[in-house]
This record gives sequence, C-alpha cells and structure tokens, in this order.
Amino acid sequence: MLRREFAQIMTAALGASAWGLALASDEAPDAMVKRISTQVLEAVKADPAIQAGDVGRITALVDTMIMPHVNFGRMTSSAVGRFWRQATPEQQKRLQDEFKILLVRTYSGALGEVKDQSLSFKPLRARPEDTEVVVRSEVRGRGEPIQLDYRLEKATGGWKIYDLNVLGIWLVETYRSQFAQEINTKGLDGLIASLAQRNKSNAGKTS
Repeated sequence: MLRREFAQIMTAALGASAWGLALASDEAPDAMVKRISTQVLEAVKADPAIQAGDVGRITALVDTMIMPHVNFGRMTSSAVGRFWRQATPEQQKRLQDEFKILLVRTYSGALGEVKDQSLSFKPLRARPEDTEVVVRSEVRGRGEPIQLDYRLEKATGGWKIYDLNVLGIWLVETYRSQFAQEINTKGLDGLIASLAQRNKSNAGKTS
C-alpha cells in the first residue's frame, strides 16, 4: 500500500475516533486526539482479524467507531463544491451514501497495514474561543514521518473532523477537483453513477 493511502486512512481513523470517544467535552482537541487515537492504534495492532485483513471486521470498525464522528454532510458538500446547491435532496442523499461507502472501503484497506507506527502531535495553535481548529501530527515508523493534519469544528456533542491533510494535500480539495471534472462531463447523476460503479467494483475485489 502506498504511504499516502495509509496515511490518509490513519488520519481519518485515528483522528475521528478520538473525538467520538472523548470523555470530557472541555478537553483540549490535541490532548483528546492524542489520548484516544493512541488507544485505537493499539487496539488495531492487537486485533488478529484486522492484521489478517478481515475486510468485514475492518469495515465494521470504521463504520461504527469512526464515521459517526465525522461531519460527513460538510465533507461531502465541500467535496462536491458549488454543484452541491444545484443537487436535489435525493441527489444529495445518494452522493453522501456513495461517498461514505467509498471512504469506508478506502479506510478499511489501510487499517490492516498498521504494524509498528506511532503518533507524534505538534503544539496546538488555537484560542479558547475558536470553534474551528487544525491539529497537526505525524505518523512515525519506518522511513520518513508522514504529515497528518486534521480540520475540526466544534459542534453539538463535541468536536468533529471535516477535512484531512496528508503530506500537504487536503482530502476534500482533492476530491473536489475529481468530482468537478465528472460533473462537468456527465452531470450530478453521472458522478453518482460513477461512484456507485467504483464502489461495486471495490466490493467485488474484497468479497
């Protein structure tokens, strides 16, 4: 697996889980991520099924423990960009559904790659009143450290992640460029169909 693909997954998996499992709502975002993401990382390392590449177990972990703690509506609308306002409610729902499946399967593939990696967090640059923050970290293992940054917003129930930066590339911006090309060529329904086909193909490879 490519370093960037792995890093992308670990960013979402570890960062999102941290906010969802936090014990104190007033805990600093970086402290929260460090505490909980370390627990999640160790749990993944200790799970023989995940280490063996059990797709069903990995997917269940991502879907139940991680995705509920992501602001998925914001992530999807940001990825679709200006076209989101043109989409009907039904199209918006289908876009969210297919985009979620795409990300869950992508994340699931890399969780099985966790071996001896560790996490290192940089000092948080934020004011107490900030409702949006960036938490910066690195995944360290063999080779050069992998940059991982998290964009979060303070919402009802705690902090939620809405974008990820891997090696200087923000995930939402990357998808926005890809989706814009699809929409300009095939329209919103064309993008939905393309995502659905990609998910179907991925399901066939992992079944």
